[in-house]
Amino acid sequence: MQLRGCGTALVTPFHQDSSIDDAAFRNLVTWQVESGIDFLVPCGTTGETPTLTHEEWLFVIDTAIEVVAGRVPIVAGATSNSTHDAVEKAKEVAARPGVDAILTASPYYNKPTQEGQYRHFKAIAEAVGEKPVILYNVPARTGSNLEPATLARLAEIPNIVGVKEASGNMTQIAEAIHSVPETFLVFSGDDAATLPVIALGGVGVISVVANEIPHEMGAMTRAALNNDWTAARALNRKYLPLMNANFIESSPLPVKAVLAMMGKIEEVYRLPLLPMRRDTRSRLQKIAIGVGLITQPAGAAEAVEFYIYENWAAGPHKIVLHRGSCGQCSHGKGRPAGHDTNHARWHGPYAALPEAREAAHGMTGILIRSECKCV
Repeated sequence: MQLRGCGTALVTPFHQDSSIDDAAFRNLVTWQVESGIDFLVPCGTTGETPTLTHEEWLFVIDTAIEVVAGRVPIVAGATSNSTHDAVEKAKEVAARPGVDAILTASPYYNKPTQEGQYRHFKAIAEAVGEKPVILYNVPARTGSNLEPATLARLAEIPNIVGVKEASGNMTQIAEAIHSVPETFLVFSGDDAATLPVIALGGVGVISVVANEIPHEMGAMTRAALNNDWTAARALNRKYLPLMNANFIESSPLPVKAVLAMMGKIEEVYRLPLLPMRRDTRSRLQKIAIGVGLITQPAGAAEAVEFYIYENWAAGPHKIVLHRGSCGQCSHGKGRPAGHDTNHARWHGPYAALPEAREAAHGMTGILIRSECKCV
């Protein structure tokens, strides 16, 4: 098994009654493999794994194994903030034929020290024998950062073979790649950072956006790994808005919303996650249309968004309502030209003018209210 390139951190589709949508998941996995993805990661954070029961967790992994049928490697997610539970989960999934490696994240909430993280991951690796283990560093979600010096110690354990690095700190990622052996696998954990991580010596990405564009993300990653930076940059430029869209709201809300727009799944989440807000959904739909994933319905008018511009540079605060397409606004985003963040701010988008007006009237301490001619 050679893990390299683009792997998809799979979503878990649900029915409206919150049960797992087996058919949608099977179709999604089949489409991923047929689209040329390099490997698959069921039951990562993107799969809403914290909300799955133990039986559901195993069902998703077993279903992925069955559908893939050995065509691409499977890296199964197995994480817990209890070391004992993480060890038991890792042992259980490692024993399953068809699981090629295990992805396990830093313990969440506990905020362990570097030594605590070292011992946690060491215990997992030792418990699964020779099964390859990939660590997952995502401080924004776990509250713990796996520092390069600790990663270097963990890289000495024979079956800890790589890391998914999602710290968002390129200096740290560069230091981490420098600290580990050249054979150690460093994957980007952020889609938008894929090319920089590969340029530093990384071997690919464990991707969220590949749920929506598996062929394109795979092609971009392989182009970079083959030093075809012209092709890699062209794909990155085209799909970067979609990569960044996964930060509009908490993942996996945006990716599941787009997959629903594409007709791949139903847009259903489990609490504590809720459906996307109307304004952010409108933005997401525009991005999906812009990159060609979905089309605007025939005869449908383009959705209009509204923004509030708040300016307090010259005395009392003043707010002005704008359409997103206002000719007085730069980049078509309702932001007036010459916007100075030291003396002003803007709010929105709002899906309808009444919604924007209501928000404007709800702002306290604002003495002057008006509307641009575009409204």
